Amino acid sequence: MPDSPSTALASSTPTRRGVSAWWRALAISLMVVLLIAWAASASMLEQLKAQIAHLQAKVSVVAQVQYLSVLLDGQQQPALLVTADVQGSVLQLQRLNEVREGRDDSMQLWALEGDKPPRSLGVVTSAYQTLQLTTATAALAGVQELAISVEDKGGVAEARGPRLPYLFKGALVKKAL
Repeated sequence: MPDSPSTALASSTPTRRGVSAWWRALAISLMVVLLIAWAASASMLEQLKAQIAHLQAKVSVVAQVQYLSVLLDGQQQPALLVTADVQGSVLQLQRLNEVREGRDDSMQLWALEGDKPPRSLGVVTSAYQTLQLTTATAALAGVQELAISVEDKGGVAEARGPRLPYLFKGALVKKAL
């Protein structure tokens, strides 16, 4: 029996069973892009973990404030911020106004404990906005107030006490840790 026209047409056209080269190239390209994206995200994740670990280490070293005092001037305006950290033996002082000592004067920081005589915590020797005084944090135990007086250059002996009324004064607060 002779071939029918539809059978003859089907046998003359070759059947394509494979995938075109264009689709194959596209699939390989997409696989390469996905592999690069995965590698980049894995690298970024590792970098993020390293940064988090680094920042956690920095935070654990940062001193926490244990004592805080805002010394006020005669008009009850903030004049000096005093902080003491838990670990150190340093008081951080930050000037909050523009009052400066004269050439022949010094400002001296005093610890006030009720009726006891004032104890000197040091002489402010810097004209900068922020400074540090080396004082053991234990020296602040039992202290209710801090005060600043103007004294002769270099300060006065602790036994003598301040020679003038206090220029700045404020309560000392011990922060709960």
